[in-house]
Amino acid sequence: MFNLAVHFITSFAVGFYLITVLQWYNYKVDRIIFHFHKYRWHIFYFVIPLITYIFAYKFFWIYFIFGYIPALLLWFKKINKPLNITKRVKRFFLILGFIETINLVFMNKIHYNPGIALFFVLCLAVFTAEMIEYIMFLKYKSTAKRKLNEMNPKIITITASYGKTSIKNFVYEILKDKFKTYKTPRSVNTIKGIVLDVNTKLPLNTEIYVTEAGARQKGDIKEIVKFLENEYSILGKIGPQHIEYFKTLENIEKTKLEIFDTPKLKKGFSYEIPYNEKVEVIKNKISNIKASLDGTEWDLEIDNKKQHFKTNILGGFNAINISLAIYQSLEFIKDIEYIKQKILNLPFIPHRLQKIEVGGKIIIDDSFNGNIDGMLESFDIIKEYPGRKVIVTPGLVEANDELNEKIAKKIDEIFDLAIITGKLNKNILCKNIINTDKVYLADKSNLEKMLADMTKAGDLIIFSNDAPEYL
Repeated sequence: MFNLAVHFITSFAVGFYLITVLQWYNYKVDRIIFHFHKYRWHIFYFVIPLITYIFAYKFFWIYFIFGYIPALLLWFKKINKPLNITKRVKRFFLILGFIETINLVFMNKIHYNPGIALFFVLCLAVFTAEMIEYIMFLKYKSTAKRKLNEMNPKIITITASYGKTSIKNFVYEILKDKFKTYKTPRSVNTIKGIVLDVNTKLPLNTEIYVTEAGARQKGDIKEIVKFLENEYSILGKIGPQHIEYFKTLENIEKTKLEIFDTPKLKKGFSYEIPYNEKVEVIKNKISNIKASLDGTEWDLEIDNKKQHFKTNILGGFNAINISLAIYQSLEFIKDIEYIKQKILNLPFIPHRLQKIEVGGKIIIDDSFNGNIDGMLESFDIIKEYPGRKVIVTPGLVEANDELNEKIAKKIDEIFDLAIITGKLNKNILCKNIINTDKVYLADKSNLEKMLADMTKAGDLIIFSNDAPEYL
């Protein structure tokens, strides 16, 4: 009975690790196998316990009680994104418990290797859970589609390698006072996230529904627009974001262009890539961009006439994002002066070049900026600041060493102090940051104290990108 109890608890302990990392990666099994950023965790919390159980199962309880459980508890305490106990997670543990109970009945009679049994129990639990979730999703998707058909709102869907959430927010801010406008929350941009949003949060009186579409593989965006049947599509700037998934920039471009494959496309707007006669390219309509810590201004050609726009939003790249939002808004609001006033008073988007002044220090919160162009341009804005400049960054996540080397060299040109967080890009950043003082911070819980000790009034501090602990 003791061994059976150990086996049962082991299945739930290893299952806890599995469902936690699956939740981080949107429950995509292939992503935790081929694109996980800390494979040593798989080794410590999945591979080693299984191998130990298979080859030393008679003494496994010693390792499990005195080794695995303390290590797993320590790991759980350190990660900054613990398991969120959702209904899906509860269903997984119910499935795991059911399969494990059946396994224990047979194991007690046949006495097969418990380590091998544990492996198959976990695999079967994950597979069964995925099948059940898929069937439930099809039901939820059908319900959401019926709701959209009954409401019949105008739907705008946005994608880009980076900036799609910003464009979504800009469109929403321009339209919200003229129409009953609703946007997907935060960075919800997957088919499952959108279906959930439609079913649970989309107000029935919505006239304009602003959404965004993300992708990790070919077909992701097409699935979203086929479901939404949006009449308007926006394609922002394309770059090497998520290159590890797509392998080439050409694959990224083809996938992003799926945004225009919606069956009811009425009008599309693209920054630089043409698609068909319904899609307007605006790259050559934007000119004279000036960006500083005080804001951004630029000229935008509309109906063959240059219009001048100003905003408090930082970053020259946001002139592109806002211009796309302007062109989209003109489909609903023809008053350019009204739109100009809206652009002038756009609120800062949290964690995207958000400027905060506190304690005599200027804080630039750019922690949600995870792309090469945005990071480099934010550095150029800061370059002219006359005081001491401090950067807190893990570098670029989901990018290659070449891009992180580029980031490091730019940091070396501009900043007085670099605080490098996380191990992911530690070596490449430290190697290429030569003239700038640098500090490596393994535990971000100590960051507040470090900044209090190492910075003073008059300093500018930018939080540039922010990798979760599991990356």
